Amino acid sequence: MSINNAAHVSPALGGPPTGDLQIGDIVFIRVTARPFLEVANATNSWTNHVGVVVDDRGDEPLIAESTFPLSRTTSLARFLRRSEHGRCAVARLTRPLTDTQRTALKNAADHRLGTFYDTGFNIGSRRQFCSRFVREVIHEATNIQLGKVETFASLLQDNTNPNLAFWQLWYFGRIPWQRRTVTPASLLRSPDVRVIFDSQLSDTA
Repeated sequence: MSINNAAHVSPALGGPPTGDLQIGDIVFIRVTARPFLEVANATNSWTNHVGVVVDDRGDEPLIAESTFPLSRTTSLARFLRRSEHGRCAVARLTRPLTDTQRTALKNAADHRLGTFYDTGFNIGSRRQFCSRFVREVIHEATNIQLGKVETFASLLQDNTNPNLAFWQLWYFGRIPWQRRTVTPASLLRSPDVRVIFDSQLSDTA
């Protein structure tokens, strides 16, 4: 079934058809909490939060995500309702998953549920944050590494108007320039995925 012809459309405003989403699909949204809006600004992107489909049975898919305070699973409709103006996009790995990989992906996500959220966005932390969570789950299941791991310094140097005042406040006066992180925008731009749905384009699909 084509994602443009699926009959069951998500209850969330502008959401993707639920009947065509698959385990391993990556769902991008834009939440309105100030730190995440600054993440979007820092990465020159609209998106600032991401989750991965871990169950495609039942009435709607189930999304695994790292969120505050603990990583968890969320129905697609509830996940999308948190997005500003219902904005969302769905990306799929360019290489189809095998049954073994789907099972491994669900297990990788389950293993990380209940982990505290890392507000410092440190890829080396014992905690989790959304893009790291999805990247690690996909990698553990498929050996594909999505996105680009980069330092705060390299991330912000590509931004013509970084809000350094906010990040200095967020990090109690001292931005950890050499801290390594990965962002939702980086996952979305990965050559190993293709966008199969974008709410901004759905009216013309």
